[in-house]
Amino acid sequence: MGREGLMLRLLAVPTGAKQEGSMELLSTPHSIEVNNITCDSFRISWAMENSDLERVTHYFIDLNKKENKNSNKFKHRDVPTKLVAKAVPLPMTVRGHWFLSPRTEYSVAVQTAVKQSDGEYLVSGWSETVEFCTGDYAKEHLAQLQEKAEQIAGRMLRFSVFYRNHHKEYFQHARTHCGNMLQPYLKDNSGSHGSPTSGMLHGVFFSCNTEFNTGQPPQDSPYGRWRFQIPAQRLFNPSTNLYFADFYCMYTAYHYAILVLAPKGSLGDRFCRDRLPLLDIACNKFLTCSVEDGELVFRHAQDLILEVIYTEPVDLSLGTLGEISGHQLMSLSTADAKKDPSCKTCNISVGR
Repeated sequence: MGREGLMLRLLAVPTGAKQEGSMELLSTPHSIEVNNITCDSFRISWAMENSDLERVTHYFIDLNKKENKNSNKFKHRDVPTKLVAKAVPLPMTVRGHWFLSPRTEYSVAVQTAVKQSDGEYLVSGWSETVEFCTGDYAKEHLAQLQEKAEQIAGRMLRFSVFYRNHHKEYFQHARTHCGNMLQPYLKDNSGSHGSPTSGMLHGVFFSCNTEFNTGQPPQDSPYGRWRFQIPAQRLFNPSTNLYFADFYCMYTAYHYAILVLAPKGSLGDRFCRDRLPLLDIACNKFLTCSVEDGELVFRHAQDLILEVIYTEPVDLSLGTLGEISGHQLMSLSTADAKKDPSCKTCNISVGR
């Protein structure tokens, strides 16, 4: 069996496992190394005595998730962490989205074993414990999320403004202390657990969805009764790159797609270029900017709630600020919202 993509069985360490009292039949593995870490795999190797190399038939791997206040408590709560593998040349790749989550700290220790003719195992002592943290979604994982989002995006509707809802004090602070600018801030941990933008990308969140019957932004908001509106071309034009960042839901029928607008060559653009799928601004299923009859025309997907991150400061003088007449629907807030890991519509076969 090749070293890459080794399939492991999730089992408890066999009950027949034993270590002979005073007879050191197998040396204790040591010098554990973990590398090539992704969101749902890692490569592991260790050292053992040469005399053991021909005798060892199995590896036992004890993998444990470190619980902390930011851990993804919606997944892997009851999954066994003892992995059993037939012995192969090291290093070996451990891969499995059913027991590995992205951006999660783990500890790992190993034990070697010889399976006897009676079915029992002679085992070594446990190695030292090594800690590591899994990575974010790679571009290929985000491309899978993008494909799922495209399947339910629906038809495209025209719009003309981006808007941001917040409390009055937020806009007063921007005017008084930030030079009349909306300053980028660090994205929270809402959405997919493996999103490379969470806790890493700075930007200003905007919405663009409109009501089907009016073509205008809705009068309700979960974020506050004051709304800043800015003409779409101020943020989205041929000098802007558009990236797909995430697709998720929060145990409801609503699905959200996160997109990033970054002026070409900006710091935000450089961040996204290596991490997120780039979209054609004139032809995609989510948000478009195209030239029709000599003018820029903008459209958004009807059946997704779009969260648009603009990576640069935004001047309040470029738009208008006013109070909306609707309700503050707090139940629709996505602040630090956790993704539903059981939804078949917006999950892929890697860690949630």
